Parts: sequence; structure tokens; C-alpha cells
Amino acid sequence: MVRFLPKETKFFDMFTEMANNLTEGARLLKTILEDMRDVDARVQQLKTIEHRGDEMTHDVLTKLNQSFITPFDREDIHKLASSLDDVLDFVYAAGERLVMYKISGITPSAAQLADVVVRQGEQLCKAVALLGKNDNVLQYCVEINRLENEADRITRNALAQLFDVETDPIALIKKKELYEALETASDKAEDAANVIESVVVKSA
Repeated sequence: MVRFLPKETKFFDMFTEMANNLTEGARLLKTILEDMRDVDARVQQLKTIEHRGDEMTHDVLTKLNQSFITPFDREDIHKLASSLDDVLDFVYAAGERLVMYKISGITPSAAQLADVVVRQGEQLCKAVALLGKNDNVLQYCVEINRLENEADRITRNALAQLFDVETDPIALIKKKELYEALETASDKAEDAANVIESVVVKSA
């Protein structure tokens, strides 16, 4: 059983809200990449979710500054909030590139990458929901790390295909940036999982 003293639950609730919000953003991006209609309007919806995430991060950091006693290390609270925020930032960055670069004709690999981030988000939701309760958290961190490896594989294959078939160098650069933003979102989810794992190990 993981022991967290004192029993401060507010931070855990806030992290759960952040994880749910980033997962909502990842799901929206996945639907956009699966069906490239009304992209501008739906990316605007994604921007709203990203702004909500920024506000949640600000709230966590404000509470951290106001709290004399915290449920785990202040540095880890800051790192976890920042990592969760980073996931959503890069999810939005991928959507933003669709609009900014007017990207079309993308391969299914982009939606596959977004799906990986969705699944990582779902695992993060489970992990942070249990963070203050018991030691069944590490299994979710392991799955998030496995999914990050899957994202790396999808990205490598997507980029190899892109360089094989794309003859327009400008279009190649635009699509490459899209894939890289998606891969970075997955990397940031792994960063969040690593912070959670550190918290669990320190508190065991």
C-alpha cells in the first residue's frame, strides 16, 4: 500500500481533471485526422480544450504556491502538471499545423499516432485517479511507455513512406512537422508516466 501523508486530495482531483481534458483533446484530434472535414472549426474546438488545460495547469501551480504541506514532493507536483500540459500542447500543435499549413492528403499513420496518444491519455487518467490510493499505478505507467514505443515505430514508418512518395519538398516538410508533433505528444505522455512512477517509488 502506498502511503501519502498528509491526506491532501485536492491535487489528485486536479490531476485527474487535467488527464481527462488532455484525453478529450486527443480524441478530438483523432476524429479530425480520420475525417478531414470542417478542420478549421474543429481545431478551434481543440484550441478551447487546450486553453482549458492551460487554466488547469495554472490552478495547480497556484495551489502549489499556496500550500505549506503537499501530498508528495513539490518538484514532482510541478513536473507532473507541466508534463500533462505538454501532452495537450503538442496535441493542439498538431491540429494547428493542419490549419496553418493547409495540410491535406495525409496517410492513416497520423490518425494512428493520435490514437496512441488517446490510449496513453486513458492510461494517465487511470494512473492519476489511483495515485493517492494504492500501488496499482505502475502497470499503467508500463503501458504508457509501451505505447510510446509503438508511436516511435509508427512515426519511423510514416516518415520512411513520406520520403518515398512525396515529391513536393514543401508538402514533405509540412507533413513531417505534423508527424513530429504527434510523436512529441506521445513522448510527453511518457514523461508524465515517469513522474508518476517516481512519485509511487518515493512514497512506497
